[in-house]
Amino acid sequence: MTDSTKIFLNPSCTKCRLTMELLSEKGIQPNVVEYLQTPPDKQELEEILIMLKIEPRQLMRTHESEYKDNNLSDESLSREQLIEAMIAFPVLIERPIVINNGKAAIGRPPETILEIL
Repeated sequence: MTDSTKIFLNPSCTKCRLTMELLSEKGIQPNVVEYLQTPPDKQELEEILIMLKIEPRQLMRTHESEYKDNNLSDESLSREQLIEAMIAFPVLIERPIVINNGKAAIGRPPETILEIL
């Protein structure tokens, strides 16, 4: 990952828009990735999980139908299987994710990202 600021977002998400406003107020123009159109690959997801210091399930939107339909609550699923599910169904990835200088934060609430700026 580069040292520039990057945001993974869904433009129709209110928290994503608020996070973008917060970045703009700080004078930061991030590299915007609409992750539903351009999902992160396996390596990028692994790097994001390491930066966030969380496991894959903690990055998943568990209320989405894709989570339920694919039985992703099954505790026997491996880390790799959960990552593959997020790649196959990017809607499962929690948003927004901001990456800045090797650190990451989930903008829920948006002010959480201030810790890494």
